[in-house]
Parts: sequence; C-alpha cells; structure tokens
Amino acid sequence: MTTPQQWDNLIGLTAIDGDGDKIGKVGQIYLDDAAGQPEWVTVSTGLFGTRESFAPLYNASVRDGQLVLAVPEQLVKDAPNVDDDGHLADTEVAALYQHYAAHLDPAAGRGTRDADDDGYPARHAGEDVTSAAEDDIPGPVTDDAMTRSEERLHVGTESVPAGRARLRKYVVTENVTTTVPVSHEEVRLEREPITDANRDAALSGTDISEEEHEVRLHAERPVVTKETVPVERVRLATETVTGEQQVSSEVRKEQIGDPEVDTDPRDN
Repeated sequence: MTTPQQWDNLIGLTAIDGDGDKIGKVGQIYLDDAAGQPEWVTVSTGLFGTRESFAPLYNASVRDGQLVLAVPEQLVKDAPNVDDDGHLADTEVAALYQHYAAHLDPAAGRGTRDADDDGYPARHAGEDVTSAAEDDIPGPVTDDAMTRSEERLHVGTESVPAGRARLRKYVVTENVTTTVPVSHEEVRLEREPITDANRDAALSGTDISEEEHEVRLHAERPVVTKETVPVERVRLATETVTGEQQVSSEVRKEQIGDPEVDTDPRDN
C-alpha cells in the first residue's frame, strides 16, 4: 500500500546512491501491507524522468535533504517495470526482491526469513527489507523476452552572446578647392570731341590750369562661409546567417550476446 501522511516528507526529495550519484526525484512511498512500515520508494528515472522505478528503503537514510539509498544508481534504473498504481501485487514484490537480491543484507534483519511458496523470501510484519541472495536469480523478471534499450541523442540550440558591434562617428578635415568667378574695375581713358552739347562744360573753367580727377575702383573677392547639412542616416542592423556545426556526444546502447547454454552433468 502507499504511504500514509507521516511519510510524505520524503516525497519530492532527491534520491542518490551511496556514491553520491543522483538517481532522481522521490515520487511515492510504498508500505509493507502487514506492518505498515515504509518498504519501497518510487524514483523518477529514464529520459527526462519519465519512468518511475521502484527501489528498496532498506538501510536508506536522509542526509543533507537527500534520500540516500543502499542500492546503486544503475540497479534502480534497471529495476523491473512495475505499475505505480498505489499497490504492489505479490508477483511484483517478488520480482523486485529478485532484482535487488544481492544488495539486501539478511544479517541486518530481525531474524531469519522464511520462504514463500513461490520460493522468494517472505516479508514478515515489522521486518526490514532483507536479502533473497540465496535464490541466485539474476536480473529483472518480466516475461520470456529481453528488452534491448539504447540512448538517443537529442540536440537543440540556445541563443548565447557571441560578441558586440559598435558604430562610431568621428571628425576628419579635408581641403576642398573650388573655382569662383570674381570681377574688378580697371580704368581707361575716354576722349570725346568738343561739340555744341559739351562746349559750355568745357569752357566753364579757367583757360589754362592744373586739375586732378579721381575715380574709385572696385573689385570682387571670394568670401567663404560654412554651413552644416545632414547628408545620410546610418545605423547598425543584424541579420541571421544559418550554418552547420557538428555535435558529438557519447550514447550507450545495449547489445544482446550469443546465448549461453549450460549442460547438466546428469544428462551425460
């Protein structure tokens, strides 16, 4: 049967093995049907924690907020497939005992275990989980077929900072030469004969005298002024360029070896 309320504080803890290797999160606590004591714990294993594996609470302890199991990580991950439905059937308990037989210590239990009719150690009320090593039955018991599993590589991408780009404006000085048309005044002598029209002006002075006439001359010169005008707008933009990159990682897979046949000496 599943855990009562007093054992709920174990649920959600991280389960590790004796070497400190992380196994997974504790899901449920299963109690012995007769004694009502915690006997099994489910731990999330498998890819992304999608599988619930059963592990014994025999010799387990809570240390630094973690549940330390007395069985190694890989043994828990290889545990038989048992439905996490709130109750363990006798056949399911027997399969779990067979799987963990070599790691359950009968010397630490409360007396010697008897054997059930199915040949597996009996579970008495109030006893700890102890060994069924004398049965010498290796591996999980499921059906007459062996499941071969392998790890698959799932590769995704994430966005990470890869650098910075800066746009800087600075001032340079250059010499600009241009041609500007300019004009100036020059003096020339103009002579005109005496006519009736200008005779009075010509006879207005003394007969013989000295005179001086002055004309102001003008010339254009270049005048340089400057103005600042906008010529363009400049900004930084990004674009995504897609390439390919090789990723390598180690994955494990199980192989099925050649069948091993033991010959009974009595057949000879």
